[in-house]
Amino acid sequence: MKILDLAAAKQKAYRLLSMRPHSEKELEKKLREKGFPAVVIKETLEKLHDLKYLNDASFATGWARNLAANKLWGNRKIIASLQEKGIAAQLIDEAIAAARQEIPEEEAIEVLIKKKVSQKEAGCF
Repeated sequence: MKILDLAAAKQKAYRLLSMRPHSEKELEKKLREKGFPAVVIKETLEKLHDLKYLNDASFATGWARNLAANKLWGNRKIIASLQEKGIAAQLIDEAIAAARQEIPEEEAIEVLIKKKVSQKEAGCF
């Protein structure tokens, strides 16, 4: 393993995480796509875990909360998004439960319908 590869991988990971939180799988995939060797990726991810910059549980909770409250997504769509990002089923269940304490799915659907109806009445369609 080259020291330069490790430093470059860490820098790339820090840049990605500064833009928005990422799941471990997402970050691993992006580093792999940049051509970093598996051993460098593994060490980079371990370092990010040690620094508490990478935590799939908190990522999943934040991601689910954002999609539920801001985008008014339903549970199935949120689950699909989290699965795509490589989040484990148990963490997905916990994230959905936490998000739905803030805004129940039924309430989100009502808000979304009202929003769509008012847009249609305003001629935005």
